Amino acid sequence: MEDCLFCKIINKQIKSEFVYEDDDLVCIKDIHPQAPIHLLIISKKHISTVLDISEEDEKLIGKIVRIATKISKQFNIDESGFRLIFNCKKDGGQTIYHIHLHLIGGKRLKWTQ
Repeated sequence: MEDCLFCKIINKQIKSEFVYEDDDLVCIKDIHPQAPIHLLIISKKHISTVLDISEEDEKLIGKIVRIATKISKQFNIDESGFRLIFNCKKDGGQTIYHIHLHLIGGKRLKWTQ
């Protein structure tokens, strides 16, 4: 995992402003936002894709979603609504092979495809 961009961010080898951090997760702003609010909730545990989630990771995945809803309140998009997205592999739009949940909101979102 030494070449993983998100592992480097988590380990503070690459500077990034954390919107949220705890023992299991970090949250950063997406550098290519698709909406006024576009955040990435990233597992500190390196899991390459959602296909690699094990039974022991189920609690972590639930926590990622729960923290996303908490952060939605912090950014005042909980009332208007937001989108949560896990991308998986190339055709699913995954560009960094370290699972992360996109939290997108701040405007009325359209379905892209």
